[in-house]
Amino acid sequence: TALPQHRGVSVTDPQTLGVYATKADEYANVTAGLARDPLLSAFIKAVKPGGSVLDLGCGPGIAAAQMAQAGLQVTAVDPVAEMIALAAQNNDITAKIGSFDDLAETDAYDGIWANFSLLHAPRADMPRHLSNIARALRPGGIFHIGVKLGSGSKRDQIGRLYTYFTEDELVGLLTDAGLNVSDRQKGRDKGLDGTDADWLCLRAWQS
Repeated sequence: TALPQHRGVSVTDPQTLGVYATKADEYANVTAGLARDPLLSAFIKAVKPGGSVLDLGCGPGIAAAQMAQAGLQVTAVDPVAEMIALAAQNNDITAKIGSFDDLAETDAYDGIWANFSLLHAPRADMPRHLSNIARALRPGGIFHIGVKLGSGSKRDQIGRLYTYFTEDELVGLLTDAGLNVSDRQKGRDKGLDGTDADWLCLRAWQS
C-alpha cells in the first residue's frame, strides 16, 4: 500500500513505517503490558469523565481500548494501516489512518495521548506538532508524551528512526507550545528491537 502523504512529503520515515507494518502483531504482543501501565491509568483519571481523547500514534490500540473501557470517547490515529486494522477491532474506538500533520482541530479534545510515537518525528518538526496538540486541546486538557532519552537521532537494530530528547529539552518544547508540565516519570525497558532503552514520560495540561 502507498505510504500516507501530506503536502507532498512522507509523514514520517518510510523505513520506520515499514517495520511497524511488518511487525504489527509482534508489536501488539510486546506492548500488551501497556493495558496495566500506571501512567495510562493516571492519564485516564486526569481526563474529565466521559471526555473526548485522541490516541496519536495509537499502534495496535491497546491504550485506546483501556480509555474506551473507562468511558472516554476515543479517536485513535496511526499512519500504519496494519496497526489501524488491529485498533479497529474494538468497536468502541474510532480508528483511522492519519499522521501528526493531520491534527488540525481546535479545542477538540480533553486529552491527547502520544506514547512513544512523536519520537519518530524529525526534531525540527516537534515545535509544530506540539503547537498543533496544544491548539487541539480544550482548556484544562491533558497531554501525555513518551520519548526515549538521549541526544541526536539514529536507527535502532531493526531500522526504526528515533529522535532522542533530554528532559530539559522536552520540557522546554512543551512550555514553548503553551503546555504546563505537571508530572515526570523516567524508566528503562526492553523494546521491540530487544534492547533496553531509557525513557521519559511527561504529563502536561493546557491552561
